[in-house]
Amino acid sequence: MVPSQAKRQKKGSPSRPRNRASSSSKKRTFRRSALESDFLKYCQLRTDTNADQPISPQDFLQLSRDASDFINSSDFSSRGAESEILGDCFLSNCAPETTRKPAKPLNLPSHLAGLCEDRLLAPDQERKLFQRMNYLRYRASRILENLSYETADQWDIERVRGLLQAANWYRDCIVKANVRLVISIVKKFVNIQCGFDDLLSDGIMGLIRSVDRFDYQLGFRFSTYATQVVRRNSYRFVMDRQDERLKVTNSISDHGLDLAEDQDPSTMSEHRWNALRDHMNGLLDRLDRREKLIIRARFSLGSHRRVQTLQRLADRLGISKERVRQLEKRAMEKLHNMAITNPPEIVEVDY
Repeated sequence: MVPSQAKRQKKGSPSRPRNRASSSSKKRTFRRSALESDFLKYCQLRTDTNADQPISPQDFLQLSRDASDFINSSDFSSRGAESEILGDCFLSNCAPETTRKPAKPLNLPSHLAGLCEDRLLAPDQERKLFQRMNYLRYRASRILENLSYETADQWDIERVRGLLQAANWYRDCIVKANVRLVISIVKKFVNIQCGFDDLLSDGIMGLIRSVDRFDYQLGFRFSTYATQVVRRNSYRFVMDRQDERLKVTNSISDHGLDLAEDQDPSTMSEHRWNALRDHMNGLLDRLDRREKLIIRARFSLGSHRRVQTLQRLADRLGISKERVRQLEKRAMEKLHNMAITNPPEIVEVDY
């Protein structure tokens, strides 16, 4: 080939995009061939709809935070960690060869019993699952530690996502094996204000956070740690509901609605409570945006867990403290007048 032809061919050949790596030049994630092969197959098959999408700086930052969220161990940095922790199998439930019989099923409806089908974890199996989950997050953090948004290529992002999703797979194994523990705890907190489904949902969220924070190296069983967390969260959930109920009831009384003297909020029927709460929300919805925000913040209603000061609201709204006080007074007068002219229609229902 003459030099001019070679020059034309070089000029006309397409250049490889920076964020794409050919299959032959992909950087390895693991040294063990069987493990690397398993990981590549997992990256190809995993159900991540954003796998091929360009990543934004905010997404890259969040990815770095997720990768750094692990319990570190001196074993992770040893030369033989990959072989000792993962072996040749990328995903495994780490179940012992002699599998224990599952615990007796709980007396629950079918849709809840299905959540408790997973076997209870043996101590050694539990430790291995925690070790693998944290090790995969550690490996993801090692990939990103010397990279930035500008220098990371698409394969770096894809394999970090693959490692984090696999770590979450191990986390889910632990969570599903401990759902029956959550059920056994939260059912003791069920009352007229706090339904079982709400408590179970809050308990499972607490369980997930417990898995992420548990240090398996201390030698304790995870159930000991998770029991304290779920029990504490359930107690806080019940107390928050009671506080919210008292605030709404007191606000309704302050706005001109007379409740029976013997109708204590803690003994009020669920139907009556729901009707009063809906009526109060309806009155608040008739206020303008600023008035509604001020009333909710000043009376600690809805998502506002603490009463906010006039100055804090003034800074948030970009107005003076005196103007916030005026808006609060105007909103209270509106609520008072609406409560008088539109009292709630509450009919007790016998079930």
